[in-house]
Amino acid sequence: MRSGDPAAFGRLFDEHARTVYRHALRVSGDPSAAEDVVSLTFLEAWRIRKRVLPGDESLLPWLLGITTNVHRNVARSARRHRAALERLHENDVTPDFSHELVERVADSEELRAVRAALGRLRRTDREIFTLCVWSGLDHAATAQALGVPVGTVRSRLSRARARLRELTAEELRKSRSGTQRRDGTGQVQAGRRSAARSTQETAR
Repeated sequence: MRSGDPAAFGRLFDEHARTVYRHALRVSGDPSAAEDVVSLTFLEAWRIRKRVLPGDESLLPWLLGITTNVHRNVARSARRHRAALERLHENDVTPDFSHELVERVADSEELRAVRAALGRLRRTDREIFTLCVWSGLDHAATAQALGVPVGTVRSRLSRARARLRELTAEELRKSRSGTQRRDGTGQVQAGRRSAARSTQETAR
């Protein structure tokens, strides 16, 4: 692959594309964005293929390191694009369907809370957590993917786990206390009985 053999690169894609996609999907929550990340990851991998060190047992850490960098850039570009649209259409109310895409992937309350909590972690802690826990890389492979010492991965992973548990519990409390049940018409169901009682008292 380092010498530019297309067949070798094709085998690399066949072996790891699904793993790269799953990682990108979990991090972004958006199937379309995840597909873009996969395409850009392998384009970048082909461009910098000569940087692969001879004797590496697996190229997955290297690929996921590229994926992490690509996702940073894609997310940054998306934020800039949204900001530009908001400046151009400040008075237009355009529905944002991104949350629906997230819910298709994370359809449970707990997982949505985890995703929200994950977004509140420091970037390096978040990347270490997703690579170690969601993509199953060991400490050494994660360190290789992110270009950080193994000791940093160990210490930050432990901190990220503890912080994520704390933030997830906070997100769940916030969700459960701040969400009111609504019926099909969008009306709040809570308080109907008290409203009915109030009406009866008024009639009396």
